[in-house]
Amino acid sequence: MASSPSPTIPTIFSPARRRAVRARMRVLQQRPNAARFLADDMAEDVLERLAFLRHEPQRALLIGDVTGQLTEALSAQGCDVVRADPAPVAGEVAVDEEQPLPFAEGFDLIASLGTLDTVNDLPGAMVHLRRALRPDGLAVISMMGAGSVTGLRALMLEADGDRPAARIHPQVDVRAGGQLLQRAGFADPVIDSRSLKVSYRSLRGLVDDVHAQGLGCCLQRKAPPLGPAGWARAQQAFERLSKNSRFIEQFEILTLSGWAKPLRAPKF
Repeated sequence: MASSPSPTIPTIFSPARRRAVRARMRVLQQRPNAARFLADDMAEDVLERLAFLRHEPQRALLIGDVTGQLTEALSAQGCDVVRADPAPVAGEVAVDEEQPLPFAEGFDLIASLGTLDTVNDLPGAMVHLRRALRPDGLAVISMMGAGSVTGLRALMLEADGDRPAARIHPQVDVRAGGQLLQRAGFADPVIDSRSLKVSYRSLRGLVDDVHAQGLGCCLQRKAPPLGPAGWARAQQAFERLSKNSRFIEQFEILTLSGWAKPLRAPKF
């Protein structure tokens, strides 16, 4: 009997554009005033979870630790840290989360910070993470979730007028996150979401923060340039929607965590 064909993974994101967005972010992060509040929040959250769970990893894989905050904290605790990124810099390993991870040894902690919301095969990527864990290892996956940059979405819709273009990618919500953890085989899954609200005096400041934190568009189908007229419409909308000269933007951080439980021998 012939086996059924594997389901085709839709190509929503361009891997090349994804790497380019992150590479630009790594350059922008060299600026002293670059926005880092998302990476800082994600790193601090992982440390708080480890302290609460009393999980003291001896070997950790950190994907997307762009500020190095999590690396520094774990290394100070005696943990052997491997840093990786889709667009690596010196001291990091290149990684494609949709492929088996290129490491011979397992980890008792894997933290993915802000990278998995732009992969085409998210369930497959999470399976690769689980397989790279040792038994009783912990994975903590943070990404931008549903409800993020709703203000910027509204501005772009007004900028495009009667012909709206896809400029911001779809995002995962809490319910879908739980299903993903279960599909990937994680035990004791925990799913939560938290909001960071940031006020801006200018549209340029908002856009600069988006680019500096790797949130630029990397959809497979590239949207047409906004152009001067579109930018002017976005600026007018920004001023109209601001209150007391402040425009409030929301960044929703979705965090998924789960354990790799040891395989148990079947009972006969």
